[in-house]
Amino acid sequence: MPDANAPRIALLGVPIEIGASQLGTLMGPDALRTAGIGRILDQLGFAVEDHGNMAKPEIAPDEGPPPANAKYYDTIKNWIRALSERSYSLASSGAVPIFMGGDHSLSMGSVNGVARYWQEQGRPLFVLWLDAHADYNTPQTTETGNMHGMSAAFLCGEGGLDGLLGNHPRASIGPDQLDLFGIRSIDPLEKQLVFQRRVSIADMRVIDEFGVGVLIRKIIERVRARNGVLHVSFDVDFLDPTVAPGVGTTVPGGATYREAHLIMELLHDSDLVRSVDIVELNPFLDERGRTARVAVELVSSLFGLQITDRRTPSNAVLPGNPWSRD
Repeated sequence: MPDANAPRIALLGVPIEIGASQLGTLMGPDALRTAGIGRILDQLGFAVEDHGNMAKPEIAPDEGPPPANAKYYDTIKNWIRALSERSYSLASSGAVPIFMGGDHSLSMGSVNGVARYWQEQGRPLFVLWLDAHADYNTPQTTETGNMHGMSAAFLCGEGGLDGLLGNHPRASIGPDQLDLFGIRSIDPLEKQLVFQRRVSIADMRVIDEFGVGVLIRKIIERVRARNGVLHVSFDVDFLDPTVAPGVGTTVPGGATYREAHLIMELLHDSDLVRSVDIVELNPFLDERGRTARVAVELVSSLFGLQITDRRTPSNAVLPGNPWSRD
């Protein structure tokens, strides 16, 4: 008999793919299900509610010409508006929503809805953007026009897509509430905008120098100091292509399997994560489900799977451990 007091996780598939240049991410949600995401979260003691995949939203009435340099804007805006409302509803229900994509344009809806809910609770939402790309382009800076590369900028209130949500509330976060982590590809004008806004960036050079443990703890401390909560937007191209080949935007030199697990374990220890995106998984490009399995394993670490029942090193008193509490 299910435990009525078990913490709840809500899975929602968002099969959108036209925000990216490579088709195939619409198959991502079902690949994650096949890899066992619901089963393993259930084994970890969660009450898992699978809300299925969102249907393609109805076309909104004509609102005039779309912004220049924003491909498939009219179709994507329908997805974003519908998803923002679903996201807000799921967050309001008390469950931890996991949005299974789909390309990264979906975050413009998922994060907007979650941020709206937490703003009503008087707590700021911080976003950890695990990605090879900054996704901080606008229609004015983009080189491709692909809207999955504009998600982070839109969430921080940048202009150019001001009509995207129509009459739906836009709950922007401040640039100081965004952490770009694992970045190793950024366009020239996009780089200028990120530096102007003073967005926090941990590129792979910084990660190599200081390690993911130190950097993730700093993010956690900043969120906790402001009584905030954390949304993790996990693009599988954050990982090195040798670990996760099933993505259309691979960039060499990404995070290793072990680095990614450590990030997820530290985030779990923080007890700050209240919502998650898993995006850009493209089963068409994968190797026998390998990337989907890796993504599920990382989500499992994020929600508490560990090798042994023990105090984690960040909390344990160990000889020579600079983080020990002795």
